[in-house]
Amino acid sequence: MPSAFSLGGDGTVALDGDVFEQPFNGPLVHEVVVAELAARRRGTHATKTRGMVSGGGAKPWRQKGTGRARAGSSRSPIWTGGGTTFGPSPRHYTLKVNRKARRAALRAALSIHAERGSLNVVDAAAFDAPSTKRAAELLDAHRGGSVLVALGDDDLTAAKSFRNLARVAVLHVDDVGVADVVGCATLVVSQTALDSLTARAKKEARS
Repeated sequence: MPSAFSLGGDGTVALDGDVFEQPFNGPLVHEVVVAELAARRRGTHATKTRGMVSGGGAKPWRQKGTGRARAGSSRSPIWTGGGTTFGPSPRHYTLKVNRKARRAALRAALSIHAERGSLNVVDAAAFDAPSTKRAAELLDAHRGGSVLVALGDDDLTAAKSFRNLARVAVLHVDDVGVADVVGCATLVVSQTALDSLTARAKKEARS
């Protein structure tokens, strides 16, 4: 059975083999990561077309006899101050990914951390007061690169302790996606967050 090192505790924490001993499926994880990152885009970018730009109601000059090219509006896209042709408009970037695929990708991402030994469980209840120094000491011996700390509702004090550390991201466990898990070099979770991630990853596996 796989296990994770316990930060601030004794020994290791047993992990569920159905979640943390799965093979890595690169294409599936990539598909889910792309969908998650696309869904985070706001899609509010916009430009004005010639119909949205103010002015341009009158024909600049008569159709014939001036020697110049005919023009019907000073807000044509080829004029300075005119509208934009084929510019971006508000849209959503959501890509559909089946729940089975999302959960399988989450199991694969978690299994990689378990296999590499980069998954650690922190005793969030031990933080009776915010202490960045103590959080740094817990991570020093076990971190490698960027760190993601996933915590639950009752782990606010621990969240305050980790959030000011360099290259450490603190997220509520419900906001943690596959992109966050595969994007960090070290994953640190509280027991509450570990239980939540395990339940989320196993839910579809049983059906």
